Amino acid sequence: MSNKVDAFVVAVDGPSASGKSTVSREAAKALQVMYVDSGAMYRGLTWKAVREGVDVKNAQAVIDMMGGVNWEIFVEDLILRFTIDGDDPTDHLRSEPVRERVADIAVIPEVRQFMVDRLRETATFGSLVMEGRDIGSVVFPDAAFKYYLDADPEERARRRHLELLETEGKGNVDEVLNSLARRDKIDSTRATAPLQIPLGAVVINTTAMSIEDVVQRIVADVNGR
Repeated sequence: MSNKVDAFVVAVDGPSASGKSTVSREAAKALQVMYVDSGAMYRGLTWKAVREGVDVKNAQAVIDMMGGVNWEIFVEDLILRFTIDGDDPTDHLRSEPVRERVADIAVIPEVRQFMVDRLRETATFGSLVMEGRDIGSVVFPDAAFKYYLDADPEERARRRHLELLETEGKGNVDEVLNSLARRDKIDSTRATAPLQIPLGAVVINTTAMSIEDVVQRIVADVNGR
């Protein structure tokens, strides 16, 4: 990992299924820096709420629960990981109950501020590639490298459908498309840190691009600058 004095941030934003998770993870490997999935932390809190039976649409109940949660954040194999009250929620973060409720958690202003503070702290570990929906606009607005990945809705639904078939053995394209549209609407219209193209970000439409092509473009740009 780069010396902390020379540490840099690569911010990758975009909507669900635009390819940002895989691209960011592979770009971090190529650059030999830490990979941070900001959405994992929102999903972690959502998992905790589901586990504790907290209504995710009750903002105050979520805030109260969040205040009593103990987070431990650490780096393992250049990937940021965490535990919540001593439990590792990794295997549950992309389960359907979490997937369908995380947008309701993420829209709460107090939750977003809490997460922004935690995510900024990760820079103390050194250089990183962080992906999310407000990384280049809110978390690290002064990041040296900013990218916004997007793709046609139908292509994003196809990708997510294939992902669900692989991980869960089920999935309906039309249902996935509707779910993505709901998430997009919530993300782009929320009052706090809405999904948007960060100022100065390089926009990459990944619809007709392979993961390797997108990774190479970002890595070449970072190394070139």
